[in-house]
Amino acid sequence: MTAHVFYDSVLIGICTFRRPELAATLASLEDLTPCGLPVAVAIADNDDQPSARDRVQAIAAGHSLPVTYIHAPKANISIARNALLDHARTTGARLLVYLDDDETVEPDWLKRLVQAHRDSGAGAILGPVRAHYLPDAPVWMDRARAHDTLPVTGKDGTITSGYTCNTLVDLSDPAAADLRFDPVRGRSGGEDSAFFADFLAAGGQIAFAPDAMVHETVPSDRARLAWLLRRRYRMGQTHASLIARGRSRAGRIKAAGIATTKAMVCGGLAVIGVANPAWRNRQLMRGALHLGAVSHLGGARQIEIYGTAPDGSDTDPRSGRKEN
Repeated sequence: MTAHVFYDSVLIGICTFRRPELAATLASLEDLTPCGLPVAVAIADNDDQPSARDRVQAIAAGHSLPVTYIHAPKANISIARNALLDHARTTGARLLVYLDDDETVEPDWLKRLVQAHRDSGAGAILGPVRAHYLPDAPVWMDRARAHDTLPVTGKDGTITSGYTCNTLVDLSDPAAADLRFDPVRGRSGGEDSAFFADFLAAGGQIAFAPDAMVHETVPSDRARLAWLLRRRYRMGQTHASLIARGRSRAGRIKAAGIATTKAMVCGGLAVIGVANPAWRNRQLMRGALHLGAVSHLGGARQIEIYGTAPDGSDTDPRSGRKEN
């Protein structure tokens, strides 16, 4: 275990891959309400070539916060997330805040994240992501809040998983010591779920800051039921890969049976609610998640959405996709 020296400061880390919306993200950080701590920004460019460097450096020249550009190739999101972890640990920033490159923040966003960290004592804080739709999006998506991001909680109300689209991590928390994002999951997605599963397993706690809101506009290529079903299927694969760790073959078969039953129930509920698109499609999305779990437990290959394996081989980087 490496001993790191941390200072009470904040690093806002943003991974990017050929996304022009990054400029709006950085612009929204100009008006942050002071949170009582020094704040800096780092951009991890996950492209093979440093395609965002000139744009970031031009913005940094006039930005109110210090902005650092990091080239973290290529097309494997875990590489970029780990580059931001390394930068925070090297510079001594105790609080690393992850934000996506197509999101904008409210002025009090960071102040509320930091305050929730102080009030709760938890080593990680999640904030909500509110999705906004273009005029051509189906009406049911807004009614169902299909693209919003919120914590997953257990029966006792505790948060059981994490994400990196609006998150604060206290790197001085023992549960976060030397944690890293898995490069294998950096192609399939779910690297954030695995990271926080390890964080929780090490005794970490996650709290929620409901008023630390960020916003994202959903592009037309993601405002489709097919995209949502694919995303939930992949999330089910990730969830199954985590719950299967350490289980016997019998345990995996039992888990697959439970997931199959849940998928069938969701399908039945979708049929019952066929006249209500928001209800119906939510059940289909839940069913896709359970089918993804069944597929993984049955040995199916994980869906890959990013383009570079740890051995350097390439697949389609799918630059237009965002997976949480």
